Amino acid sequence: MNLLLWTVVGYLLGSIPFGLVITRLLGLGDLRQIGSGNIGATNVLRTGNKGAALATLLLDSGKGAAAVLLARSFAGDDAALLAGAAAFLGHVFPIWLGFKGGKGVATFLGTLIALDFRLGLAACVIWLIAAALSRISSLSALIAAGLSPVIGWLLDGPKIAAVSIFMAALIFIRHRTNISRLMAGTEPRIGRKG
Repeated sequence: MNLLLWTVVGYLLGSIPFGLVITRLLGLGDLRQIGSGNIGATNVLRTGNKGAALATLLLDSGKGAAAVLLARSFAGDDAALLAGAAAFLGHVFPIWLGFKGGKGVATFLGTLIALDFRLGLAACVIWLIAAALSRISSLSALIAAGLSPVIGWLLDGPKIAAVSIFMAALIFIRHRTNISRLMAGTEPRIGRKG
């Protein structure tokens, strides 16, 4: 029962669409009608407001971390794993937006940082290196997500690896159109508007 409770709490935390809330509060319009239509930080950056993009990145990653840390504090490591996975699921499929959410990269990174700082840091470093080399956010996210289960297994074993596989699989599914554009050479680079 406790595990179920923290799964629900994690999902509800993850469902808060910070990118949409921030852009509306700042009068930047409906984020779903801008750029890719995604509610995450990369698309917020396409509004031209770097502060809003940074706030979205921090809050979207923070909600995954908060779910993990709260669940661990009150119910232990298994609850933390479930709450983190549920927060990620909530971001990707938020109840408040008819289950049409973001691609989950920031929430994925925040969740990993809270589950095991070493794994989260490794994923962030991989993303940063890939982004510096390619200037393509989606490619960087796919590389970091793809490598995280292997690193998680080496650092912590099967449970964190399973959560990483779950999140990585959803990241790949949510990036289907990005993968098509990457293959066609038409994927937009970081910071490009529209």
